[in-house]
Amino acid sequence: MTTPSTAERIRPWVVLIALPVTLAAAALGSGAFGGQEVQASSSGALSADATPLAPASTAFSIWSVIYLGLAAYAIWQVLPKQRHDPRQRSISWLATASLVLNATWILCAQAGLLPLTVVVIVLLLGVLAAIFALLRRAKPQSIVESLLVDGTFGLYLGWVSVATVANIAAALAAAGWRPEPFEPLAILVLAAVAVVGVAITLRGRGTIAPTLAILWGLSWIGIGRLYDQPASATVALAAAMVCVVIGAATVIARLRRVPAQAAAITDESRSPAPTS
Repeated sequence: MTTPSTAERIRPWVVLIALPVTLAAAALGSGAFGGQEVQASSSGALSADATPLAPASTAFSIWSVIYLGLAAYAIWQVLPKQRHDPRQRSISWLATASLVLNATWILCAQAGLLPLTVVVIVLLLGVLAAIFALLRRAKPQSIVESLLVDGTFGLYLGWVSVATVANIAAALAAAGWRPEPFEPLAILVLAAVAVVGVAITLRGRGTIAPTLAILWGLSWIGIGRLYDQPASATVALAAAMVCVVIGAATVIARLRRVPAQAAAITDESRSPAPTS
């Protein structure tokens, strides 16, 4: 039996150690420890009324669900059975990177380094996309794994996909780029989000978690344009239409998955039993 390397032995514990760092940064970003709330940092560039693509404040409550999922995942993946599971091993270092980048983003926002937040969140999005791709290579072995791993990182990916768009818009607005009228460009960006959302749901064969997070973020962008500034019923309608497109793509992908699963089961039942 091959002796695990030092890196392999410490891998799950690094994830667990990175968790409290991320949670501490999140607490700082919520206004604890004397820090500013993220929406008030960077001179208000990240607030709910800073740009046409800023979600309403309530949207950010999804972080509570994501952080809870990450905490449960970090504890679960150090259990003896999970430490040597190939599926968990494949994403551990990337999971650690996502936690570190999450904390780094909050610290950059607190320091007013808005351009740097864009770099960090794009890197975070790339890491989460890589985790998503790795998880799609093998099925979860239990409902617990499906919820804690696929569910948590699916929500994480979906929300960060929307947050990246909002972050880039905030950085451009803070730099003085505020096109008038803003509706055409905002609709174009939302169309790009639709393409990304459909691509994720097709790649995930209708996996629910990323779609839920994307729809959550887009819904609150729409609500923000209806009840906050800058107001725009046009952008709100566009956000609603993108939700319908992504939601429909998810339903179709899931419906197409059912016959494929039935065919696979049929093939297994028809395969000859192994001879002794």
